[in-house]
Amino acid sequence: MNSYLLFKSLHLIAVISWMAGLLYLPRIFVYHTEAEHDSQKKVFKIMERRLYNFIMMPAMLLSWIFGIILIHNLGFSIFSELWMQIKIISVFILTYYHFTLGKYIKEFAVENNQKTSKFFRIYNEIPTILLIVIIFVVIFKPL
Repeated sequence: MNSYLLFKSLHLIAVISWMAGLLYLPRIFVYHTEAEHDSQKKVFKIMERRLYNFIMMPAMLLSWIFGIILIHNLGFSIFSELWMQIKIISVFILTYYHFTLGKYIKEFAVENNQKTSKFFRIYNEIPTILLIVIIFVVIFKPL
């Protein structure tokens, strides 16, 4: 079996799982912000924590691990190519975004959320934009 294709497949599976979480968690924040009853808020806190810790964090780590393995297989000279530079910058931004979501979970946990549901609706578009950028640069590989 071709190890490059194996790691590429595992990388894509991990990225899809990570993106699912990055797109869903801010939507949960919208509902949590709009929740009126403490029982609803308690359920959202559990959902947020479990999604982040049990799906998003492992998926992010696996995305990075398999991505680094792919880079190693291709050779580090790949960083001289523009498409890889754009992709890696986008991935760093996604990783930063991931950890900001973790910060918001902590704020919700102690009832200290200062953001509106509208903020989270707009904030939810960031990973979508980055996903589009990453897909296009990886597929078209601009010079």
